[in-house]
Amino acid sequence: MAKDNCAEPSFLQSIIPLIAIVVFLGFGYGLLHLNAEILLIAAAAVASVIALKLGYSYKELEKGIITNMMKGMPAMLIVIVVGALIGSWIACGTIPMLICYGLKIISPKFFLVTACIVCSIISVVTGTSYGTVGTIGVAFIGIAHGLNVPLYQAAGAIVAGAYFGDKISPFSDTTNLAPVAAQSNLYDHIRHTLWTTTPAWFLGIIVYFLLGLLSKTGGAVSMQKTTQLIESIQIHFNLHWILLLPPILTLYFAIKKKPIIPGMLFSSCIAVILALIMQKANLANAVDSMVNGYICETENPLLDKLLTRGGMLNMMHVTLIAFCAFAFAGIIRVTGMLDMVLNRLLIIANTRGKIIASSVAASIATAFMTGSSFLSILIPGELFSPAYKKFNLAAKNLSRTTEDSGTVVVPLVPWSIAGVFMSGTLGVSTIAYAPWAIMCYTGFIFALIYGFTGFAIADKKRDDETIPGS
Repeated sequence: MAKDNCAEPSFLQSIIPLIAIVVFLGFGYGLLHLNAEILLIAAAAVASVIALKLGYSYKELEKGIITNMMKGMPAMLIVIVVGALIGSWIACGTIPMLICYGLKIISPKFFLVTACIVCSIISVVTGTSYGTVGTIGVAFIGIAHGLNVPLYQAAGAIVAGAYFGDKISPFSDTTNLAPVAAQSNLYDHIRHTLWTTTPAWFLGIIVYFLLGLLSKTGGAVSMQKTTQLIESIQIHFNLHWILLLPPILTLYFAIKKKPIIPGMLFSSCIAVILALIMQKANLANAVDSMVNGYICETENPLLDKLLTRGGMLNMMHVTLIAFCAFAFAGIIRVTGMLDMVLNRLLIIANTRGKIIASSVAASIATAFMTGSSFLSILIPGELFSPAYKKFNLAAKNLSRTTEDSGTVVVPLVPWSIAGVFMSGTLGVSTIAYAPWAIMCYTGFIFALIYGFTGFAIADKKRDDETIPGS
């Protein structure tokens, strides 16, 4: 909403920054491959010019930007800590060991199915897609290299599995945020979300299974590369079951509902100690792996490429893009431009199906405009809550819809913090893996089907829907 001393933006004024970001990112990033950071800043500049004409001061815009960034800080802190986790787990031999034994036991035919299922389990237990992709996901990408599995398909299956847990785990921040924004109950929300998430996930599993049956992976070249990778890992790393301790500690913290960041840092510290003991690393290099990442130097170029990664500094590129995206989002939100656009959607929403379709469109639009999982949940959740009540729709319908079309769509957006992290960590571009992260874009399709058919749509039972059983 506009401030008392500022004019309310018109629809045309509100839509101009959104057109600008679509044009800048679509042509600049998609076609010309320009840096997304500059393009996001350019879009923010367009929004700022309009905001200044409406009467907003620079200080007011700055406050909006900072407020927006604060909401994204928990995710950015996790990304930075995951960088330390990746580097230390490679230094101590945990990830190399997982790659080595994965190459021995996983069949190329069932790799995609296995990767998706394992990442799904880990993400449900830990509640973090970033942690899942940064650890187990990195191991699976290494296995995919060795088994000659297409990396874009492997990355898609990994991301889909990681976001399965991010969407339904009671330990996930977005899973907790969605019912707060929509004013529903957490566990009612999770059970209701299964109606859209489960068929979308199984659809992906079926596709991965068929891809495996139809694939031509394997053969002498693949087996030779697999053997070389296994031998190189066994030569340069001392493998022992105790190297499973870091991931076990991370799982323990998650299961016990302990704070995730201290748990990851503790796991990284244990990994550094194991690097000193098991890999005979010196203290300076072991600690440096947490900050600058692990540098692998063997006679196998593929292994060096796979294991030279991690470190907190290498995650700063992700946080920089996030800051630029939050700057744009902060301006269009504090000036009321985003509310103006989303309110227009409510004008045509005069049935239950249209209300749900409008909230799907709003969440997807917010995800693409802001690149933020949190904002794609918070903004549509706050905006559509009265409309859902008006049509006697339970709040858990809204919280489910924001997850279906916000949480899991964000990693498919190349300029989002999630998209940049997944792409940088797995070494596959967001555009390349997006078609294969099937669960991430089929969930909202089921939401639309249910909305217009009335299937799996819950009626409002009571005024206070935060009570279990609502």
